Amino acid sequence: MNTLKAGDKVPDFSAVDQDGNAVSSTDFKGRKWVVFFYPKANTPGCTAEACNLRDHYAELQEAGYALVGVSADSQKKQANFRDKFEFPFPLLADEDRTVINAFGVWGPKKFMGREFDGIHRKTFIIDQDGVVERVIDKVNTKDHAAQILE
Repeated sequence: MNTLKAGDKVPDFSAVDQDGNAVSSTDFKGRKWVVFFYPKANTPGCTAEACNLRDHYAELQEAGYALVGVSADSQKKQANFRDKFEFPFPLLADEDRTVINAFGVWGPKKFMGREFDGIHRKTFIIDQDGVVERVIDKVNTKDHAAQILE
């Protein structure tokens, strides 16, 4: 797993959001943005994380950040997740893992003694020039916005 680090340039990518709209890295040129990767829509940890970001969305916007969530869920699952919890930010349906692989967040995981490949929960804070400023490896799902704003 070759994860992007602080100082790395974000590779160009394009994926569809929950509504089928194309979202690409070039959409954020000249803006600060946050990309958060989560394993699966509608699971307890992912819901807590995304709801915390929703609840602090205004503060994140005031700090100048655009926000994008990414998982390998289908467009339909992402749309249901967004609608159920009223998220004001796009959720990318990265079923072919283009964005996930570009950021290097797919790899071996352990859960309850089982090993498998999956998405690592990580958040990337990116500057106006498309360079990673900071990577949050240990995401606190219940207080994630505070981690981003610190």
